[in-house]
Amino acid sequence: MVLVFKTSVSSTQTAQQLKPRLNEMAGTGSWNFDLDDCDRILRIETDEDLSLSVSEMLSRHGIKCEPL
Repeated sequence: MVLVFKTSVSSTQTAQQLKPRLNEMAGTGSWNFDLDDCDRILRIETDEDLSLSVSEMLSRHGIKCEPL
């Protein structure tokens, strides 16, 4: 399954700060940000639905996030 989120991540620096937590949740190489997209998309490839966990983690880091 591929989860897609609209986020408020605006820089690669912020994405790098989230890297350890996203690697832990989804696995290395199974997620990416598209910061060139107007919705600053986060895509996660996973076998389980991590939508709530991802949304909560990003929110704790002050990042707005909504599933698409």
